[in-house]
Amino acid sequence: MNTENAPKSESWPPNTPRLGVDVIVDLGAGLIPLIERKFEPFGWALPGGFVEIGETVEEAALREVREEIGLDVELIRQFHVYSHPDRDARFHTTSVVFLARGRGQPKAGDDAGRVEIYHAMNLPETICFDHRQILSDYFLQRY
Repeated sequence: MNTENAPKSESWPPNTPRLGVDVIVDLGAGLIPLIERKFEPFGWALPGGFVEIGETVEEAALREVREEIGLDVELIRQFHVYSHPDRDARFHTTSVVFLARGRGQPKAGDDAGRVEIYHAMNLPETICFDHRQILSDYFLQRY
């Protein structure tokens, strides 16, 4: 990286939000998998995680779905970017949310204690981060 023309200040490199991805995987008939997190914050969440150095957001989305629910999916499109500073109580994050199509039976892996399949009408009570809002936005658009 060429930092020759970078701003000269005490804040270089800049302190910015952590970049993550979340994926809404449509398994058909409006069914989506959610993971129950093994680590704090506990509760249910969309498959997702942080983008690694040298990785595109699309690559991160595919990797996280594979790691967390064991499915290879087809990304359909970017859904929305969620960036409210309080969306993750641990630190400021920004998430690029993708819509994907998947097939097969999801299996918990990586950060997932377990995985279950849900519909808009039977979402779990405890949903982490701002994922309830993301799901609400998704289901409102879908129906």
